[in-house]
Amino acid sequence: MKPELQQKYDRLRQILAEMAGAVIAYSGGVDSTLLLSVAHEVLGDRVLAVTAFSELYPTGEGEAALELARSLGVRITTIKTSELGIEHFADNPPERCFYCKSELFSRLQDLAKAHALPFVADGSNADDLSDHRPGRQAAVDLGVRSPLMEAGLTKQDIRDLSKARGLPTWDKPSLACLASRFPYGHRITPEKLQQVGQAETFLRQQGFAQVRVRHHGDTARIEVEPDEIPRFLDDDLRRRVVDRLRELGFIYVTIDLQGFRSGSMNEALEE
Repeated sequence: MKPELQQKYDRLRQILAEMAGAVIAYSGGVDSTLLLSVAHEVLGDRVLAVTAFSELYPTGEGEAALELARSLGVRITTIKTSELGIEHFADNPPERCFYCKSELFSRLQDLAKAHALPFVADGSNADDLSDHRPGRQAAVDLGVRSPLMEAGLTKQDIRDLSKARGLPTWDKPSLACLASRFPYGHRITPEKLQQVGQAETFLRQQGFAQVRVRHHGDTARIEVEPDEIPRFLDDDLRRRVVDRLRELGFIYVTIDLQGFRSGSMNEALEE
C-alpha cells in the first residue's frame, strides 16, 4: 500500500475507534461496504448496518447487500422507505436529496438510540464534496458522520483499499438511486422509476456494466462508458435495445456521446 493511502487508512481506523459505535447506512455499494468492513473490524458488535429497501433502487440490490453484510459477519437490519410519499420529493426539485436523506437519517438516528450507539454514519467520500450533494446538508444538519470523507479517502482510494482487503465490491459499478435519472422539475412516479429500472436491467443483461438511462419524457438518453459506445454500431444489438426500450414506453432512444458520468443531470444546474 502506498504511504499516502496507508496514512488515510490508519486515519479511518482512528476515527472509527474514537466514535466507539455506530449505525451505518449500508447500500452494498463500494463505499459503504468498505466502511462497514473496517468498522466491524475496529468496533465489532458496536456496529449495526441498516439497509433500506426502496422503490428508488433496482430490484435485488437490497438482497445482495444483506447477503454481503452477513458474509462479513456484521449485524444488519432492514427498513422500508417510501420516498415518493415525502413532501416535495416527487416534484424533483434540485434539493430533492435533502428531503430523502433527512427522512432516512432521522430514522437511523432512532435506531441508533434504540441500540445505544452514539453515531449514525454514511459512506460519503472526499470526491462527493465536488458535486451538487444536497443530501450532504441533511447529514450535516443531523450530525451524521462520514468517516471515509473525514479520512480524506477518494473513490479510487476506496476501490484500492477494497481490493487490498479482498472485498468483492472493489470493482462494482457506481450506483445511484433511480430518482437521479430525471431532469429537475420533472415529476417522479412509480411507473417512471420502473421504466428506467427495467431499461437499465436490460442493458446490463447485454453486457454493459456501467449504465444510466436518463428519462427525458418520450426520450431515453443512454449513458455507458465511452469505450463501449461503439458497441451500438452493431445492428443486432441496436435493434434489440431500441425494441426493448420502446416496449417500456420510450418513443426515442438515444446514446449520449459524452458517455457515462455520475450526476450528469447536475450539468443543467451548472449551466
